[in-house]
Amino acid sequence: MQPLSGPSPPPLKLDTRAIPPGLHLIATPIGAARDITLRALDVLAGADVLVAEDTRTLKHLMEIHGIAINGRPMVAYHDHSGEGVITRILAVLREGKSVAYASEAGTPLISDPGFELARAVAAAELPMTAAPGPCAAICALTLSGLPSDRFLFAGFLSSAQSARRSALADVAQVQATLIFYESPKRLSALLTDMTATLGGARQAVVCRELTKRFEEVARGTLAGLAEEFSERDVKGEVVVLVDRAAPEEVTDEVIEAALDQALKTMRVKDAATFVSQTLGVSRKIAYQIALSRPKD
Repeated sequence: MQPLSGPSPPPLKLDTRAIPPGLHLIATPIGAARDITLRALDVLAGADVLVAEDTRTLKHLMEIHGIAINGRPMVAYHDHSGEGVITRILAVLREGKSVAYASEAGTPLISDPGFELARAVAAAELPMTAAPGPCAAICALTLSGLPSDRFLFAGFLSSAQSARRSALADVAQVQATLIFYESPKRLSALLTDMTATLGGARQAVVCRELTKRFEEVARGTLAGLAEEFSERDVKGEVVVLVDRAAPEEVTDEVIEAALDQALKTMRVKDAATFVSQTLGVSRKIAYQIALSRPKD
């Protein structure tokens, strides 16, 4: 993660009185330090214990916003933390204390090691809440211009080409905007594999350094973006978004087969409605075909 950017804001009057016991998942800025929410600052200022994926990043964030640690315990929790750290945090929660967990950047549990901690807290039936805020995937989606009514977050794919292409093939026909995180060093390889697996004509967007000084949003076809980034020295955090595949043509034979199956347990009107919704075809057409099917 690059250093948080932006000037230090004026001191805020924070409300630290209403920090209830439990684990508080804190979303942190993905670039601009001022993107943090007031509620997140309240929790950071009032929690009994501070837990962070990177304690140095959290200390810097708190310094920017004028929040003192005041001798409170600060615990590192990351991919290499053992079960002992979770056990320690659970013990603190059972004492009725408040614990703030902050990811290094963005929303906790989204490609973040906090998942195991949150799962352990949920399994122990201890209180847990979230202070929502920045998320690179959602930020990129809003800037992409791609359909946002349905989307699939696929996170980081494997660094091995065969596994990466297999994962791409699994989501190739998903009728939703696909969202991926990627290392800048592997961006060119990812775009090349996407072109080969998903088709070069698919619309896509590459978002880089969101909310930072050198923010970039590149739009085009997968083939065009693969060529554009093939010779570039890319730096910073990257989000890649790919438009959904064109829906496969639904023939009368496909509709008839679906109706024959549905009519085994449904009335004609219900079967027509079910098939029209399932296949994305006109209910009127499905109903007309249903009426023409032989009756058992």
